[in-house]
Amino acid sequence: MQLVTLKYQARSIEDYFNLSSAEITERIELARLQLGTKLLILGHHYQRDDVIRHADLTGDSFKLSKMASERTAEYIVFCGVHFMAESADILSRTHQKVILPDLAAGCSMADMANIDQVETAWAELEDIGINSIMPITYMNSTAAIKAFCGERQGAVCTSTNARGIFDWAYGQREKVFFFPDQHLGRNTAYSRGIALDEMVVWDPYLELGGNDPEKLRKAKIFLWKGHCSVHGRFHHKQVDAVRLEHPGINVLVHPECNWEVVQKADYSGSTEYIINKIAKSEPGSMWAIATEVNLVNRLKNQYPDRFIRLLAPDLCMCSTMFRIAPENLLWALENLCDDEVVNQITVPEEVAYWAKVALDRMLTIAQ
Repeated sequence: MQLVTLKYQARSIEDYFNLSSAEITERIELARLQLGTKLLILGHHYQRDDVIRHADLTGDSFKLSKMASERTAEYIVFCGVHFMAESADILSRTHQKVILPDLAAGCSMADMANIDQVETAWAELEDIGINSIMPITYMNSTAAIKAFCGERQGAVCTSTNARGIFDWAYGQREKVFFFPDQHLGRNTAYSRGIALDEMVVWDPYLELGGNDPEKLRKAKIFLWKGHCSVHGRFHHKQVDAVRLEHPGINVLVHPECNWEVVQKADYSGSTEYIINKIAKSEPGSMWAIATEVNLVNRLKNQYPDRFIRLLAPDLCMCSTMFRIAPENLLWALENLCDDEVVNQITVPEEVAYWAKVALDRMLTIAQ
């Protein structure tokens, strides 16, 4: 299913990579002035600092998409990844155009749930007589997966409202099929009292996801075999090590981390939760944070009176987020100044309809 429309490029991106940082910054600001209120630049929290400095709005993916839909700007330039731009297009007004400065800025987690594989999994479960299933997808998924859930009375969730969406789902059906992040699904299910042996992982490359029919019938949740390439790098041994190195340190992790890390942490929550937790913390407090390194470094710079470090000893960076550089942003903006829309993200009408149903259902449940 083709979800991207790429209009012809009036300027070549290669022309921009020999420019100095100072010239790029100056030209971005000049382009912003020229486009005025027609332009809205969105910057996800995991973007690099030299990009996010130009953002009109910053936040997580759904918050940004929702805020953009409430503005009148004609051009929404989303400095994030592909599924985020899709969500912005789904929620956008008819006159708005969503632009992703680099089409290679994808999400490995979202790509782990292919719509054909999901439809096959659903059919296999129906074939063995398992029908009372509620499909729930994480926001970090393709528009096609969101539409799949919307068409089957399911919903989308964020890492903030996942618990509430799970409570709603189990009030409707016996089982949940959760896409595409097994770790968020496991952590959320466990938090509401579902035992680990009542959860099964569905491997899309194996028949029945690699499970026997009896195990599937007993399970309360099917977890798609997907994960975040960044949060999956954190390990429970790192929690032990940082506590030995810094006695009294607070360990704050994202729920996309694996179950063992979340269980050993002091706090677990969404990106917004992490930001707010640090903002409200006491000066002098110590924090080891398990999330994307650009955000951790930004918090470290914002709050120099706290001790803040990345939980892992190595670099945990979202490489696809990092693909969007100031050069990409400038290229997109100067093409807009020439009335050329490049890298426009469009979601087919039927897919957008059912995906919006799933998103609206989430909003209704989470109220």
